[in-house]
Amino acid sequence: MRFMVLVKDDKNSEAGVLPDKKLLAEMGKFNEEMAQAGVMLAGEGLHPSSKGARVRFSGDKRIVIDGPFAETKELVAGFWLIQVRSKEEAIEWIKRCPNPMPGTESEIEIRQVYEADDFGDVLTPELDGRLAECLRQPFQHERAQLWATILIQAHDGRPPREQAAERHALPALVAEFQPERDRLAQPLLEGHLA
Repeated sequence: MRFMVLVKDDKNSEAGVLPDKKLLAEMGKFNEEMAQAGVMLAGEGLHPSSKGARVRFSGDKRIVIDGPFAETKELVAGFWLIQVRSKEEAIEWIKRCPNPMPGTESEIEIRQVYEADDFGDVLTPELDGRLAECLRQPFQHERAQLWATILIQAHDGRPPREQAAERHALPALVAEFQPERDRLAQPLLEGHLA
């Protein structure tokens, strides 16, 4: 079962205040534990809503609303996509998470992701195949880029943008981690290829 885990925003994250080194280290350790256990499929922090937009649908009309958005507690500051055996296991993992908003009361929401089987006869084999193909390409590319970025950062601790000399090595790094990339992508794709 896959679950989308949503970290709710607070006034600090919505103001663009970044986590301190201590929280980053704690979150990094937590992410590493989930990744090593094969639980974490993806996870990212999000910029404040002031850098975002919403598209409101009204019949055939599309209305674009630029951020920021007022209802801070309803906004998402970050997310994980995890794969576990049950909602109870997802809850147990998230209870181990460091408080994402230290010094305040914060909330993390856990929502199960629909799988192909949940749609029954509505999801025809043809549509299922097309959806799986749409998911496969971007996911593999993004995951490969993530692995390359992690490797470069781990190399000497400098952020990737400061490592111009190593940028030419990205294609080789991506190829080197193809098996790991495929291993990470497989659980996500299995539900869509059945």
